[in-house]
Order: sequence, then structure tokens, then C-alpha cells
Amino acid sequence: MSDELVVYSNPMSRGRIVRWMLEEVGQPYRMEVVAFGPAMKGPAYKEINPMGKVPALKHGDMVVTECAAICAYLADAFPQAGLAPEPGSKLRGPYYRWLFFGAGPTEAAVTNKALGFVVPEERSGMCGYGSFGDVMDSLEGAVSHGDYLLGDRFSAADVYLGAQISWGLQFGSMERRPAFEAYAKRLQARPAAIRANELDNALMPEQQKAG
Repeated sequence: MSDELVVYSNPMSRGRIVRWMLEEVGQPYRMEVVAFGPAMKGPAYKEINPMGKVPALKHGDMVVTECAAICAYLADAFPQAGLAPEPGSKLRGPYYRWLFFGAGPTEAAVTNKALGFVVPEERSGMCGYGSFGDVMDSLEGAVSHGDYLLGDRFSAADVYLGAQISWGLQFGSMERRPAFEAYAKRLQARPAAIRANELDNALMPEQQKAG
């Protein structure tokens, strides 16, 4: 079985998170750019991801989809990169906590805000994230107790949640709190983040023409 890493992505998508994660991991990989529209929704790509969405990661004959899952998988598949606390470590708890907080409450709250949907206050108990303000306050606390979500240790959780915060600041879907801005600035200065952005930005003109 081949152990080749292949990422199916588009530079105008959340696939940029996986590109950054792969650059942090430091293993060789191949990028397959999938265009939006018929190619992404067609039967060939749906064999890889039935949702018809990017990103997807193929490692040998195994496929992982969903950004948080891909980040967690890569951290565990390549432990030498030090991107996840060791099994049994007390840091494993907050590591999982913030990975899933990003995939659940953060994603839902930010998406609903972008769509103009506001949960009625009297029904916030029915909503997994409560309110947008609750999510922002929780995130602010998370990034205010050290350089990273695990204090002084950078992890895959920072890649995933940090990318969401950086994009939220860039596109105005998150509040511009000083703690968020300082956190995003630290992450964006990482060499792997810079490389990933340069690689994806170089693909943008062709994808913009295709769109």
C-alpha cells in the first residue's frame, strides 16, 4: 500500500487549513485542486467525499474528510511533529476540547451570524452554542491564558481554531477583540503558515478565472 499523502482542496476554501497543517507536519504531500461546480459535485470526486466538498485527505487507501478530523488525524499519524499531546497527557483534554469547540459551537455561531440568523434569546437553550456572544467570550478566554490554546505548546487545535479566528477577523464575521488579534498575529507569523499561504495564494488567479 502506498503511504502517499494527497489533499483534495481549493485555495478558495477551508482546505487552506489542511494545507497549513500539512506544512506544520513537514511530510511530503501532493495537492489535487478540485474546481467548484461540476468537478466537485461529480461522481469521480464524490467517490472520495460523498458530500462533494473540499478538503479531503487521502493517506494510502484511507480517506479522511472534515477539517478538524484531518488535523487530528495528521497530528496522530505523524507524532514526531509534536502537534498533539501524547495519549494519557493531561493536555489531551483541552486539546480535544478546543478542536471540537471549533468544529461545533464556533463553526455554527459564525456561519449563522454570516447568514443573518440570530437565535431568539428565550430559545438559546435549544441551540448547542447558546449565543454568538457566549462563543466569543469562551474563545477570548481560551486564547488569553498563554501564547496558544495549550499554554506555551502549539498544537493542531491552534491550526484549526486559529484559522477560524484569523478568517473571522479578516472577513468581519468575528468581533475584533485585542486577544483575538494578538493570537492571530502570532499564528500568522509561523513559517509553516507563511509557506501555506504563499502556496495557496499562487493558485488563486487560476481558480478565480475558473469561478
